[in-house]
Amino acid sequence: MTKYALWNNKGGVGKSFLTFSLACEYALGHPDEEILILDLCPQANLTEIALGGQERSAAALDDLYGRKPRCSVGGYFEARLTSPFIALPDVDDFIFRPHSINDKIPENVALLAGDNLLELLSEAIRQASQMALPNEAWHKVMSWISDFIRIFSEFSKASDVTTFIDCNPSFSIYTQIALAAADNLIIPFTADDSSRRGIENVLALLYGVSASELQGYAKLSFSKRANDEGVVIPKIHTFVSNRVTMYKGKPSSAFQAKTAPIRALVGNTAKSNKRYFTSYKSIEDLFAEMPDYHSVAVVSSTEGCPLSLLKSGHHEIDGDIVQVNQNSINKYTKAIKKLMERL
Repeated sequence: MTKYALWNNKGGVGKSFLTFSLACEYALGHPDEEILILDLCPQANLTEIALGGQERSAAALDDLYGRKPRCSVGGYFEARLTSPFIALPDVDDFIFRPHSINDKIPENVALLAGDNLLELLSEAIRQASQMALPNEAWHKVMSWISDFIRIFSEFSKASDVTTFIDCNPSFSIYTQIALAAADNLIIPFTADDSSRRGIENVLALLYGVSASELQGYAKLSFSKRANDEGVVIPKIHTFVSNRVTMYKGKPSSAFQAKTAPIRALVGNTAKSNKRYFTSYKSIEDLFAEMPDYHSVAVVSSTEGCPLSLLKSGHHEIDGDIVQVNQNSINKYTKAIKKLMERL
């Protein structure tokens, strides 16, 4: 029962599409397992993709949000807030099988849908975690998603359950709850300075690793409280360099130059803070690359189709015809499968 969270403190790095692609290819490659996808993002982009995209996902989301209880992560958190520390709700009330409306999604995929209600609930969740009684209130709230995964896994009839959690870029309390449920952290990034700063924030916010001038704040970090209260945080598994610009089969020199500061940051951090990383033989073992996918991602996400099932040729997207090249599909699918083999 392995759990992966995908997170970067910077948005726009292709995190939701990467989560979708990785989870679907993993499900196709492990038909004996159940794959649990948790969308902990108010925008619900991952959910929209899994539900088939375009008008179909909008209608499906309206149906999920209109159920009693609300069939989403927002509904689950609402149920937990009713009784924060004692009764656990029936997780089946909040699980949806995307295959039932989008036959491109493998049957062994289960989804906890994202929900814009997360932002409205975040203050109530924070207050619940700060209650004076019980003494372990914060620890119990931090376990809400862990509880969900555990209960789902206990009732699963599959040989195993592997979980992928798509986290919101902000370090809101619901993001903290999501990260506290994961064993491993996958950090997507793009080749730019804002991605580097996002990774610096990941290291500071989640692990308390920061520049010397910020060490005073690091003592107040999430990681310190998690350590003090016995909440296990994930280890860094892989940094995924997303949308790599290729030239003659290799990352372009410009791309390598923009990525170099990120690799240096990761290398220096890993050498002095090995306890926060999964085992690796060299710094390069911590990195994976995804090629620039151009139209492939647009079509795959709009149609809710896993990459290895995507057909080349013409696709109608919002009234326009988009052509997808088989070579581009093959490149991205190969990269996703290579990443999947690392899990």
